[in-house]
Amino acid sequence: MNDTICAISTTLGVGAISIIRVSGKDAIEKVNNITNIDLTKKQSHTINYAYIKNNNEIIDEVLISVMKAPKTFTTEDTIEINCHGGIATTEKVLELLLNQEIRLAEPGEFTKRAFLNGRIDLTQSQSVQDLINTKSDKARALAINNLKGTTSNKIRSLRERLVKIITNIEVNIDYPEYQDIEEMTIEKIKNEIDNIESELESIIKNSENSKIITNGINVAIIGKPNVGKSSILNKLIEEEKAIVTNIPGTTRDVIEASFNLNGITLNLIDTAGIRETDDIVEKIGVEKSKKALDKADLVLLILNNNEKLTEEDKKLLEISKDKQRIIVVNKTDLEKKLDLNEENIVYTNTVEENGIESLLNKISEMYKLEQLETNDYYYVSNIQQLNKIKQTRRNIKDIKRGLEESIPIDMLEIDLREIWQTLGEVIGETYTEELLDNLFKNFCVGK
Repeated sequence: MNDTICAISTTLGVGAISIIRVSGKDAIEKVNNITNIDLTKKQSHTINYAYIKNNNEIIDEVLISVMKAPKTFTTEDTIEINCHGGIATTEKVLELLLNQEIRLAEPGEFTKRAFLNGRIDLTQSQSVQDLINTKSDKARALAINNLKGTTSNKIRSLRERLVKIITNIEVNIDYPEYQDIEEMTIEKIKNEIDNIESELESIIKNSENSKIITNGINVAIIGKPNVGKSSILNKLIEEEKAIVTNIPGTTRDVIEASFNLNGITLNLIDTAGIRETDDIVEKIGVEKSKKALDKADLVLLILNNNEKLTEEDKKLLEISKDKQRIIVVNKTDLEKKLDLNEENIVYTNTVEENGIESLLNKISEMYKLEQLETNDYYYVSNIQQLNKIKQTRRNIKDIKRGLEESIPIDMLEIDLREIWQTLGEVIGETYTEELLDNLFKNFCVGK
């Protein structure tokens, strides 16, 4: 934390500009060594025209942002160099910075410093990453909402209520003669614990819904060859992404595409037709299809309207029965021969383009997409943080059992303290180095 770090913050490649970020107590002085102007005399939060130079050689014409501590993202002195886009130029400027004994930042280290310096907490740190990876407007709004501290403030409020309960219990036990301190009866504790449990349940439910908002829904389109899987994918995305022919087995590999439905990203996987085959290439495609099925959140099982149910169809119905599933009976423009008694059936044909809207409505209804709002949405997107909140829910259930069994109140205080401690770990009031490493390791280097 005492050294100065740097990293390229934009995608490395050909572009209009590249941005290199520098942060640390010596950031301004060290960058000043490779410019033709005196950055130490520039006011904070100014953008300055300059040249980057190596001795007498001009490397690039740049704009340099000077931001002085503590009003920066990391709360340290920060420099951002806007140089011309291009790999050679950007890497040369980075090389000059490294020659000034500025260290290359680790993944997520700028955000980690912002956390360690008290600029943001852990839930806000994760929201930075969510904002970078967002694929939809709802996901963006969700990340921004959390970055403002919505969830953090809710968890702090819960911890304050727990502290009040714990404090009152201790005073009641140690100073029973105090008449002006509220007595924490079994009934009062139970009522407060019920309210805290309800709010934790809300965070857990929202967190699980946030996965849909942030990551989208992985949808595997499966079926035997030549039932119209690729045609349906093309109609859903309104693009001729997959090759469509009347020849069974045309699709030999998985084809991926995505589109937006009610603000939620649907990640489609058009799989190779699943059947027994001696064709080596097609066999590889079938195996990939089965793996895609395992990872899918939702399965669209395509069946032929103009064929009776085959053994292959029956196998597909069996292997997908435990998944969230919609059965799509395709080719309704042809004579009906399929007799099926299943739930969640949609009828389509891609010739007259009938049924595609019904399919979209069924997906929206199944996941309640229109009800997924992002205003005042309390959630955590990191799996470790979510597990800790679920742990507090288990602890609360232990407390409630203890209350029902008339366990002495001072014994319940231990569980209350553990809940308070665990919620502190969620927002980073208490933390371990292992927790921080796991949280920031998936960040890009320049963030």
